[in-house]
Amino acid sequence: MSSRCTVKAISFPLPSSFCLLLLLVGVEVNQTAAQTRVPPVTAAPPSTVARPDSIQDSGFYDYWANMSAQGRAGGVLLGKLALEGEPLPWEPMLVSVDCKGTVVNTTQADLRGQFVIRFVDTHGVERIPTDAQRQMETKYEGCQVRASLAGFRSSAVTITVRNLRDEPDLGTITLFPEERSSATELSSTTKEAPANAMKAFEKARAEWLVQNSGGALGSLKKAVAIYPGFAEAWYQLGKLQEATDPQAARDSFSKALSADPKFILPYEQLARMAAQTEKWEEAEDNTNQALQLDPAGTPQLWYDDALAKFQLGKTDDASVSALKSLAIDPRHTVLGTEQLLAVIMARKADYSGAVQHLRNCLTYFPAGPQADLVKQQIAQLAPKMKTSK
Repeated sequence: MSSRCTVKAISFPLPSSFCLLLLLVGVEVNQTAAQTRVPPVTAAPPSTVARPDSIQDSGFYDYWANMSAQGRAGGVLLGKLALEGEPLPWEPMLVSVDCKGTVVNTTQADLRGQFVIRFVDTHGVERIPTDAQRQMETKYEGCQVRASLAGFRSSAVTITVRNLRDEPDLGTITLFPEERSSATELSSTTKEAPANAMKAFEKARAEWLVQNSGGALGSLKKAVAIYPGFAEAWYQLGKLQEATDPQAARDSFSKALSADPKFILPYEQLARMAAQTEKWEEAEDNTNQALQLDPAGTPQLWYDDALAKFQLGKTDDASVSALKSLAIDPRHTVLGTEQLLAVIMARKADYSGAVQHLRNCLTYFPAGPQADLVKQQIAQLAPKMKTSK
């Protein structure tokens, strides 16, 4: 169940930070449910058939691959990820464009490891400008493209003028296991799985790829029955259970951690589930565990950490975590971050800072009720800016 705010006859699901900000600035709020809606990891539209993650449409990749085959460049870059000695994971892998130490763009690889980088403007909005080739050259020439996967180090590819003008294919980026890593997104228990458990796990993945969630669920249950220490199978089972049986999902995530305490993904899922039910101490405990293992974190993990800390009254710490989320999320895939920062600023009576964050939201929010509500929030805060000076 989502948190719902009703503002002047507008009623639709909103992140808790919207409701909090409305209360802070004195707008009447009607909350008809207590649970919090946590924004999704990606801004991609949800699949019509539920499955563990919705990643970019391979048809989009194929379209641009066909364009590159015809020698048409400008406005897009292509590439592929590979793991040394490992099959590709079930989870979408993050790809970042780093320009002089600053992440300026991100994307995700599909289940075949293929990825597409399109131009994003200064507000992180993906678009293809009329002078796409020139814009891409100005912004991305000399920048490096890397993948991110906890427990692995990534090779890097430098974007050249040739990539931007003639050959958009960047080639293959390879991830190598880090022997001494304190965290991993691929559990070591997978390599230890007996052949019949691994066969069931691979069957589950094949069923999941064709969106046969029922078949995948059955195969995963078979895999963990054969090999109770199969952390990745427990984790994927939990993700499939989450929509219909949250308690079973929590149990599966906990069993994944019991099998492999260095496996970071179950901590992230448990933190998100705790936030959705407003168990803020539990959410913070899980985000802390995850960030101790992998200090780099992800935009969603830092956001969940910021939200939990804010709800526990740790305003300064919440601000630090929210800013970290924003810094590594140039495309604003976690839409709640800037809103939460506005709440934090308003709580500190920094109304000017709050308004600035809300104005930033309007640069990348699509037109609609949420953008309209942000405009209302700005209007409510504007008088407080004047009186606080």
